[in-house]
Amino acid sequence: QFEEFILDACMYLLDKSKLKISNRKDPVSVSRAMSALVNANDDSGVLIGNWSGNYGNGTSPLDWIGSVAILQKYYETKKPVCYGQCWVFSGVLTTVMRCLGIPSRCVSNFNSAHDTEENLKVDVYLNEFGEMLDSKSVDSIWNFHVWNDVWMKRTDLPTGFDGWQAIDSTPQEKSEGIFQCGPCPLKAIREGDVYLPFDSKFVYAEVNADKVYWIVKTENGKDKYRKIGTETQGIGMNISTKAVGQDKREDITAQYKFPEGSEEERKAMQKASSFIRPSGMTPRALFFSTVPVNEVHSNSNVPHEVVSKSGLQLEITKKEPLYPGNPLELVITVKTCKPGCWTINLASSCQLHSWACDEAPSCVFSPAETQVPLKIAADAYMKMLASVEDEVLIHITAIAEIQGTDNKLTKEVTMNFEYPPITIQMPETAKLNKEFACAFIFKNKLNMPLDNCKLLVEGLGIFNMTEFDEGVVKPGMIIKSEIICTPTRLGEKKMVAKLTSTQIKSISAEKAIAVTE
Repeated sequence: QFEEFILDACMYLLDKSKLKISNRKDPVSVSRAMSALVNANDDSGVLIGNWSGNYGNGTSPLDWIGSVAILQKYYETKKPVCYGQCWVFSGVLTTVMRCLGIPSRCVSNFNSAHDTEENLKVDVYLNEFGEMLDSKSVDSIWNFHVWNDVWMKRTDLPTGFDGWQAIDSTPQEKSEGIFQCGPCPLKAIREGDVYLPFDSKFVYAEVNADKVYWIVKTENGKDKYRKIGTETQGIGMNISTKAVGQDKREDITAQYKFPEGSEEERKAMQKASSFIRPSGMTPRALFFSTVPVNEVHSNSNVPHEVVSKSGLQLEITKKEPLYPGNPLELVITVKTCKPGCWTINLASSCQLHSWACDEAPSCVFSPAETQVPLKIAADAYMKMLASVEDEVLIHITAIAEIQGTDNKLTKEVTMNFEYPPITIQMPETAKLNKEFACAFIFKNKLNMPLDNCKLLVEGLGIFNMTEFDEGVVKPGMIIKSEIICTPTRLGEKKMVAKLTSTQIKSISAEKAIAVTE
């Protein structure tokens, strides 16, 4: 917020918001307006969102390494900048809010629900082989989502709701006719007071919704839906922000929700459910038939976990590190904690490659476990790595069906590829207005070449974003780029580096340096 033209850009946004002068002293009005203006959907704001995987006429969201270049470009052109996704929107909004004098922090929510109907349920549709049928769902679950908390008094609310408030500039759902979200008190989210403004039902669902799994079978040209389970503890995990004054993750889950399964959580869920439309358990697919659905109705609106009668449990783990260019070696472990013999049919799918297990059905005795290895050849996914501009994740779904029963269990896991690191070499301290060298080094330890490599570096508060075109980096090859820096401000500064290529979209590193007199 202290960089050149950032204050000008933020004042331009404030003018663009058309807030009355008297409302510009109100942090509630200002933060809500900025949550709308950082996206470009309704008002030619700062950033255009793009989740298509095609960023040819702009900058990939993965290539930004800070908010400064975005805000400077927007202020210079007075036109929306291409492109952003949630972490980019959040980073820009953090800078804008701090510049306008409102404390702000980025918040990352892992397994974040996008509940379009505000009924605390997100439907997940699978075919018989465990493949996700995303086109059928009106809801979605992001493996992570990033928004902001801002600190303020809420004089417009009853006593007790001051402090951190959630706001979100990523355009997800319209609020009062435009794409804006918040401010919503964290205390209201935690305690289920979802009647309070603004957008508390939507934010509550992001961290508390249940995943309802459906198997879809086509019979006589019509889709039949069968509910196979409900997962109540997978949404809203490891809610995180950066620790103050440290390069560490601070877990703030407890500020958003009570411990899973606690009495306080049950009461908060009951309170929230009383203000949210009842859903029943009918699938909400975009195109679904009226075929009756096997379902279990609860007398309570409070979602509950469907417990396997057999005590069956599924785990999905990696056998070896997941390096791109290597085979992906995974293991599905089937466990049971109850006595008896169960014959289990197992099907599984992966985002990069799909298959149905052709193993013989497994007999599982208690106490025992059976491991089913899954191996994906590199050839099966390498073309996909090169064909999209987004970072590719490995999403595995497994379905276990116990023969002779209606008992089915499903498990989802998302895994990341692992990459060689970028090393930043520079002194621990530097003198004000004195030159020092900063080197960025990368060795390709993968067994595949990296095409169209670009190294993006920025010295926050020291030098602007600089790009090095490295071309093709072959296996075993080392690249080194150096910048001569002259710090002009005292205090701790940070170097940030990011490497992108056709096959790998985002290897990043950062390192701090103290500037003294």
